[in-house]
Amino acid sequence: MRQGVRSYTLIGMPASGKSTIGVLLAKRLGCSFIDVDLVIQEKEKRLLKEIIAQEGMEGFLEVENRINAGLEAENAVIAPGGSVIYGKEAMEHLKQISTVIYLKLSYEEVEKRLGDLVDRGVALKEGMTLLDLYRERVPYYEKYADITVEENGRTPGEIVDELRSMLEKERGERRQ
Repeated sequence: MRQGVRSYTLIGMPASGKSTIGVLLAKRLGCSFIDVDLVIQEKEKRLLKEIIAQEGMEGFLEVENRINAGLEAENAVIAPGGSVIYGKEAMEHLKQISTVIYLKLSYEEVEKRLGDLVDRGVALKEGMTLLDLYRERVPYYEKYADITVEENGRTPGEIVDELRSMLEKERGERRQ
């Protein structure tokens, strides 16, 4: 599927700004924006928290993997949930159809942004802390990223400006 206009997938911890930065980036690049959490809810006809309550975390991860692995997107900015990196098929597919961008935040900034985990819909495995989750996920984000963007101390606008210039340059080089 590489023949069309390439898409961009944003990965990172919950509260890293995947949706906020994704919408802004899509507008600046003239792309569509896909919030995969909303796609999951639409296809499953349930809220994410209902899927987790009914099927457990493992069941949710299976649903998330299946939907991300079947996602069709061209010339889009894709914002999957932070746990997408656990789905091997999903990540293989997203790497095939898009450039994967890791929005990297320090643990302290993630903790500050998240506040109450339950209200933010962050699903932790039994007995797991936010720090445990952070330490578990960061190596996956780094493994799958084509591009890593440091977010600490920067506004969404500054991040989007940096990404836009990087991606437009990449698009120009690919056309030549």
